[in-house]
Amino acid sequence: MAATAADKLTAELGAPPPERFCELDDRDLEFLADALRHAREEQAAGLDRAAEESLKMVPAIARGPVRRILFR
Repeated sequence: MAATAADKLTAELGAPPPERFCELDDRDLEFLADALRHAREEQAAGLDRAAEESLKMVPAIARGPVRRILFR
């Protein structure tokens, strides 16, 4: 069974969307779900880059163990 655009948006939000969103057509709901997914992916990538950059402050000999502890 294929998920509807509303189902995809609900999954991205982690909760049902506001009632007014029911007035949007499937194309708009799909666009919102995709935009949210993309924003989360970009945010995660930014956090990964920031974490890797912060490891430069750790002495080289300790980076491996610190990386394993932080990024299990």
